[in-house]
Amino acid sequence: MSLLRLEGVTRSVELPDAPPLEILKGVDLEVSVGDHVSIVGRSGSGKSTLLNLLGMLDNPTSGSIYFDDVPLRSYGSGARDRKRGSDIGFIFQQFNLLGGRTALENVITPLLYATGSQFWKRRQIATTMLERMGLGERLNSMPEQLSGGEQQRVAIARALVRGPRLILADEPTGALDIDTGASVMALLDEVAEQSGAALITITHDANVAALARRHYRLDRGVLSEVDVNRVLALSSPEVTL
Repeated sequence: MSLLRLEGVTRSVELPDAPPLEILKGVDLEVSVGDHVSIVGRSGSGKSTLLNLLGMLDNPTSGSIYFDDVPLRSYGSGARDRKRGSDIGFIFQQFNLLGGRTALENVITPLLYATGSQFWKRRQIATTMLERMGLGERLNSMPEQLSGGEQQRVAIARALVRGPRLILADEPTGALDIDTGASVMALLDEVAEQSGAALITITHDANVAALARRHYRLDRGVLSEVDVNRVLALSSPEVTL
């Protein structure tokens, strides 16, 4: 079942006294329920622009984006915000935890915008999610009291607490050491698989990208599917992204 689909998506920026700058060029991508897709590309390849489109934060210059086979252009701004809040979870490289808030309070935050039982049981739901991340003893810890790996697990718990159907992980291990990063990715993949969510990992790290089941390379705005051996070859110092 197709969850997210991009057809011929482009994104360009108007420049004064110059032709438009083309950032994305004819991107086609289909992500199914339960899929794990990686997109690898160097800085300046268009990864952030693509992430904003996948997360319903921006609109393409041309082409179409569908969520559950419904074109995003048919959503008003309010409906799009609600869809994003309920169905998409974002995990960022720098964690973006709220200062002055405990781990539990950080994870509760998305549930403040929920309705029904999710809102009324928000403390219980957030506690259960942190326990699932192995942080049951750290509920009342502030971000500065947590290690980098613990902070990233709090960020993952916050992204998953509303049960999103699509998880967008933007350089999820970029601020972690190799061992902690591998542990975090294994945990993220496990939780996504258990919940049936689709996971898209956007990264410049070929080793992280190789952990996905389907692999893409974004190069100068062009997205192409590659096999895992090609992804791993990108980590060689002799091969440029």
